[in-house]
Amino acid sequence: MKKERRADSRATRALWLSLLTVIVVSIGAFGATFIANWSPRLGLDLAGGLSVVYQPARPINALEMAQEISILSNRVNASGVSGASVQQQGTNIAVTVPGVKDAQAILKTLGSTAQLYIRPVICYAPPLTNDKKKHLPVGTPIPACTQQYQVTTSNYSSNSATTDPKYQYFPSTKAAKDVQSDTVLLGQAGAGATGGRYVLGPAPITGRAIKSATANIDQTGAWVVDCTLTSVGSAQWDAVAQQYFHLPVAIELDGQVQSAPVISPGSATFQSYGGTVQISGSFTAQSAKELATALTYGSLPVSLIELQAQTVSPTLGHSSLVAGLGAGLAGLAIVLLYVILYYRALGLVIVSGLALTALLLWAIISALGHTSLAPSFTLAGVTGLIVSIGITVDSYIVYFERLKDETRTGRTVRTSVDRGFKSAWRTVLAADLVSLLAAVILYELALGDVRGFAFFLGLSTILDIVITYYYTRPLVYLLGRNERATGGSRFGVARGLAVEAEVAQ
Repeated sequence: MKKERRADSRATRALWLSLLTVIVVSIGAFGATFIANWSPRLGLDLAGGLSVVYQPARPINALEMAQEISILSNRVNASGVSGASVQQQGTNIAVTVPGVKDAQAILKTLGSTAQLYIRPVICYAPPLTNDKKKHLPVGTPIPACTQQYQVTTSNYSSNSATTDPKYQYFPSTKAAKDVQSDTVLLGQAGAGATGGRYVLGPAPITGRAIKSATANIDQTGAWVVDCTLTSVGSAQWDAVAQQYFHLPVAIELDGQVQSAPVISPGSATFQSYGGTVQISGSFTAQSAKELATALTYGSLPVSLIELQAQTVSPTLGHSSLVAGLGAGLAGLAIVLLYVILYYRALGLVIVSGLALTALLLWAIISALGHTSLAPSFTLAGVTGLIVSIGITVDSYIVYFERLKDETRTGRTVRTSVDRGFKSAWRTVLAADLVSLLAAVILYELALGDVRGFAFFLGLSTILDIVITYYYTRPLVYLLGRNERATGGSRFGVARGLAVEAEVAQ
């Protein structure tokens, strides 16, 4: 008899421990996110933001498409925004960036081909003449620089290098025709139509030589981009620097000269750069950071054509969210009122279980919003959570109806809760696993917002399994062992199970 009491006492303590652990974890997790001021990461339809569709300039294979998506993802994530989505859409690439404020800066970072060339400066060219009638056709071969205007060590050091006037009728080389092995005529970034230009030779070095790049402020207070070269790139740069020692080389990005510094002007003899170089020019903080991001995450294999770009307002999504939540909460209130009237004290078990599930969901979704593990919280995600409420309530009903079946055979509530859960648990677990399997398959096969629906449906289904076993089970067990809770009052467990008071004793 004493052994039975000790065993019963240990079982009761285990039930209380399980129950209190779920309550403490749920409230604690919610409180932690509240104190940290975390909230779910809203998607484009709820937070607003940027939506853009790109088309590759030429047909590309699967590998090139994967590279394009990877580079675009890295670029947008490096710009400091969260929740961005870069996905293949047929033969195009769709990018959504929720919550972005400076859409133009993001567009510039995304769409840039980031093709970097290091080219020797052959000579200087004047701006294109304003007389359009004298302009030569675009694509006219660029002639060689006149010898007297070519940049050499002697005329550059004596500041005697001047512009070759014959180039005033030649349009600058278009970005699409900016080929590494060709001689090109390019203007300086930010100089506009009236700025001087450069005649540049073939590029011995490309952006692939750069391993990483960061934007910094130099000793003069100007913004620069410090680059770390790859092992191959370091050797290439040293070879070029030695060949053009004390001569200018142009650092060209996407058809514009960012700067044309002189190689080691303060050194009498050449020395290795040791794998690090610095790009200087008329940079602002924003342009330096954009260039560093583009160089760090590589050049796009194929240039992109912007098909559609729009800034999405969160107003419509907010209205839909309010309407959806209003309808969901109204339906939930009706369901909860019904289960309380129908199941009495057990109805409060459903209410409390749903409340703890809601606290845990908020905490988990808010925490996942600070990672890249979960999709953004969109209207589809809200729909997934609303659908999951029905699945969760079904778990309670399956259990309670099984308890009714047990009590109808003449068993007491105390013995029914033990036997009833074992039978109901198999049904609940099977139903939840089917729902979870459907969510996993849908998540793997679907794209866009449908994945959000599947993810949050699956997450809430997993929580339903946890709450059912570690909260609902011990709470109903404890209520079933309490004579006052199972008594004959109108709100007792016995009345909720339609059991006569004497059976519940």
